[in-house]
Amino acid sequence: MNASPYGKISNETVTGLAFISPDKGGCFMEKENIVELKNISVAFDGEQVLDGLDLEIKDKEFITLLGPSGCCKTTTLRLIAGFLEPDGGEILFEGKKINGVPAYKRQVNTIFQRYALFPHLNVYENIAFGLRVKKRPEKEIKEKVAEMLRLVNLTGLEKRHIDTLSGGQQQRVAIARAIANHPKVLLLDEPLAALDLKLRKDMQKELKKIQQQLGITFVFVTHDQEEALTMSDRVVVMDGGKIQQVGSPQDIYNEPKNAFVADFIGESNIISGRMIEDYKVRFDDITFDCVDHGFKENEPVDVVIRPEDIDIVDVKDGKMTGEVLSVLFKGVHYEIMVETVPGTSVTVNMRVIRNHDVTSEDGSEKISANNFYVDVEDVENLDDKEIVALSNAQAWETETDEYISIANIEYELEAKEGQYPVTFSTSNGTSIERTIFVVNQPFVKNEKANEGVMAFNFFKTVDEITESQALDTDLKTWANAQGWKLTDEDQSVDISVDYDFDPEEVTEGVYEITFSTTGREFKIHTTDYSEEGQEVGLTFFPEDIHVMPKVVF
Repeated sequence: MNASPYGKISNETVTGLAFISPDKGGCFMEKENIVELKNISVAFDGEQVLDGLDLEIKDKEFITLLGPSGCCKTTTLRLIAGFLEPDGGEILFEGKKINGVPAYKRQVNTIFQRYALFPHLNVYENIAFGLRVKKRPEKEIKEKVAEMLRLVNLTGLEKRHIDTLSGGQQQRVAIARAIANHPKVLLLDEPLAALDLKLRKDMQKELKKIQQQLGITFVFVTHDQEEALTMSDRVVVMDGGKIQQVGSPQDIYNEPKNAFVADFIGESNIISGRMIEDYKVRFDDITFDCVDHGFKENEPVDVVIRPEDIDIVDVKDGKMTGEVLSVLFKGVHYEIMVETVPGTSVTVNMRVIRNHDVTSEDGSEKISANNFYVDVEDVENLDDKEIVALSNAQAWETETDEYISIANIEYELEAKEGQYPVTFSTSNGTSIERTIFVVNQPFVKNEKANEGVMAFNFFKTVDEITESQALDTDLKTWANAQGWKLTDEDQSVDISVDYDFDPEEVTEGVYEITFSTTGREFKIHTTDYSEEGQEVGLTFFPEDIHVMPKVVF
């Protein structure tokens, strides 16, 4: 039996959603837009942060702008409030353009993270402030403040000073003050962030209750996924100043549009895969049935499987198998990590030597090169260009440091293990002799991962390392590191590089360099316990597999 903080998000999961299913004879009543952002662009210090943003906000809905820090949630809120003007595009309120309309003339109020209450005024006067600014009659102010106090459950505290209130009480005062003037739209900029966990959850319920009672539009900003799913009619997921997906909490959670949304909303196993054909997707070298279609044949895709949708079963019953790496008790469920595909790695020695340039007799040019290794099977296909690359052979003028051509390469190689001299020369006759080590280099074979990895020991100078602009890439090249599928040697596998030296502080000596492929680990949320080290099977249903276009962030 599986469990999750969210589980399968259903219509009943989200508090306060009015939902009538068409298949039960009901219908949806389309609400009017109260706020529209059309083709909005904003730049700060010459950097574009919003470009072509479009967003529609329905009347009387609770909509949440959700995303990581820096995604422009608050910027969007400030545009609606009138605290910021867009560089381009239109802001509409009830169908009328409000670009240039000052904040105080817009039918919106804002609650900030720090509430911005007046410390010199008591609770009553804080709530009454906006009404007094609008010169409402004292009787109306008294009635309205009393009504707001009842609504936020603060009756009896009207004479209290702000600094004597708890965080939750201060927030309720801020809400009461903001809604006392009956704005058509209430903007909330992470108003729960400063509260402790229990109080925050209590206030989530209160805010949703207040929004439903008042029947006004709430635009809520948060980076808390649970908060967004619990409170919202619709969620707007943002990243990098762009809207990634808009939809109900159910749609956002159960049908994410891309890997970012899947990863940001809840927890996900995100796997690179390939869509074989309609309703067939392949990952981890296994083809699975799915419910997705409309992709190109063999199109690269991202595959998402939620942790709560995976069941741990006997090895013989699993769609795939793996080893339990860790088991964590999370209160309502266990979080179990299962490695289904181990990574593959190979470690080689990098011998760092002193710089050993050869200078011409007249001192006008220099030439350098390194010894290098080559597999015996690659000797026949070795050409001059590759030899220059593997040895990093280069020549240059001493006065200008400008590179000159390697005019001549002399060597005799045989397809058998041994050491073979190679000489590099310029057109002026400046030359350097180095050694080619022909070896029978074994590769690391990983049958379960269907991949092999190979790399060679190599020589480098201190300068070559310290002057490298992309060391990881250079290390792969110098070691001739490569990974491939065992069943298709033409299909390469990405490899990473690991080393424990500081490139800026490197000295002569021998250093270990490890080249690795990435294994596959699946996160599972379940109420069933498994032992670390246990071999288990994993299974899931076709509808639990969510296929989406691969997106590069």
